[in-house]
Amino acid sequence: MTPRYPLIGLTGTNGAGKGVTAQFFMARGYSYLSLSDVIRDELRRAGTPESRDALTVLGNELRRAHGPDVLARLALARVAGPTVIDSIRNPAEVAALREQAGFILLALDAPPAVRFARVSLRGRDESAATLQEFMRKEAVEKSADPVAQQLHLCMALADRTVLNDGSLEDLHRRLEEFL
Repeated sequence: MTPRYPLIGLTGTNGAGKGVTAQFFMARGYSYLSLSDVIRDELRRAGTPESRDALTVLGNELRRAHGPDVLARLALARVAGPTVIDSIRNPAEVAALREQAGFILLALDAPPAVRFARVSLRGRDESAATLQEFMRKEAVEKSADPVAQQLHLCMALADRTVLNDGSLEDLHRRLEEFL
């Protein structure tokens, strides 16, 4: 399938603001897809409780079994208009999405302490109770395994990186500049 619509991909560190960035684009008419939602669907079917660790393990298993771009391929099958695609964590996913005309990859980042404070407020199972544990979990997302999460490589492939170290208004201003 070759979408004929604008596609904006989001990659970035945990708590850097990918969710609020997706909401920003949705308010401007974009649909939303998350590569993690494909994994969440599989966890629900298996009756496995959702946690960041479970998402990471199953995502890596799916990539190993079906190719490192499997999540992007499954998401692209759902594209029906201008879409923001969240949770890109493997360079093969970036490559599959880059095959679509007009695809743009946006990376988000913020200092670790800022991100940890944000994820602590979310109320989801982030599998990390301390900043140190948060940083150890983050290191797992920087694997050398080509079918695992390689977040650092995805961020290096971004067309633009937005530092989200301030207020929501600051982020919105930076995203307006991006548009």
